[in-house]
Amino acid sequence: RAMELPPSHFPAARAAAVAMGYLRYLRGGPGRGLHLRELRRARRQDIDDVGHKYYLELELEDVLDKDRTVSCTAEVLYPLGSKTSAPDVQVTVQGELRSTEEADKEFYNRIRSLEKELVAENIPDSHGNVPPELEPIHRLAWVASGYLIWQNSTENTKFHLAQVKHVKQVKRSDEDLQFDYVLLLHEMVSQ
Repeated sequence: RAMELPPSHFPAARAAAVAMGYLRYLRGGPGRGLHLRELRRARRQDIDDVGHKYYLELELEDVLDKDRTVSCTAEVLYPLGSKTSAPDVQVTVQGELRSTEEADKEFYNRIRSLEKELVAENIPDSHGNVPPELEPIHRLAWVASGYLIWQNSTENTKFHLAQVKHVKQVKRSDEDLQFDYVLLLHEMVSQ
C-alpha cells in the first residue's frame, strides 16, 4: 500500500528532483529546457527487501514554451541499502513536448559556423545571468547534470545544477558536436 505524502514533504521533493534529472537527461537538449512547475501528488511505498518507491505526479514546463504545461507521472525506486546503484526511474509524459528540431538545427549550424571552438565559463555569472547565445549551452548542461543527478542521488540527497564552471567544444574530425563540461552541482542539505 502506498502512503500519501504532502507534496511539500522533503522526501517527495527529493524524489521529484531525481525524476526531473532523469527526464532532462532523456528529453532535454539545446532547444528544450524542462522545469518542474509543480509537484501535484506524491505517494510512497515501502517494498519489503526491495526499497522505497515514490509515485509522483508532476507538472512540467519547457522554458522556451512557458504558456503550456505538460503532465508527467514518475516512479522512483531507491534500492535498499545501496550506496552505489542509481535509483530506478520510470517516467511517462502525458501529451506532446514541443518539437525542438528547428532550435536544435539552428544551434548546430551556429556552433559549426564559429571560427574557433567555443569556450565559456561561469554560466550563469555571479549575478545569475546567462548571455542569450549561451542559453542552449546551459540547457545542454542540464542534460549532462540530469544524468549525474539521477546516477548519484540517494533517498537523502537533493542535487541541482548550480553553475557551468567551464565548457569547451572538442575538435572532432566528423560532423558531430562535442563539449567538455565542468559542472558545479549543489546539494541542498537535507532538511
